[in-house]
Amino acid sequence: MSGIDGIIYLILIACLLPYVFMAIAKLSGGFKIADNQNPREFLAKTTGLAARANAVQQNSFESLPLFIAAILMAEYMVVSQYLIMMLGMAYIILRIIYGICYLANLATLRSIIWTLSMACPIILLLMIVRMM
Repeated sequence: MSGIDGIIYLILIACLLPYVFMAIAKLSGGFKIADNQNPREFLAKTTGLAARANAVQQNSFESLPLFIAAILMAEYMVVSQYLIMMLGMAYIILRIIYGICYLANLATLRSIIWTLSMACPIILLLMIVRMM
């Protein structure tokens, strides 16, 4: 992966990741076809693993705007493709590890991984500011 196609794949993977955790939440929570009438209500009432998977889904959606903005701005400002790809892949890998930590109920490690994942787009944006 390199160039604009790599950027597109990074964004696509980051956008699809919350749905993986949504599926885990529904499967582990015993989601049934009848629950599709109001899936948010179903997920809000879950506990344990299903509730944690739902929290990962929500947090994954919450972090997307910062990630997408940073990646697109870095591309627009012609930041090194290598740096964009490395920080973008690090973000995705860290978000996956974050999700695993959340599912495993490892709160302290989860918070550390969350911080590292959020540092990736923030570093890109700070690099852009330095270029200006």
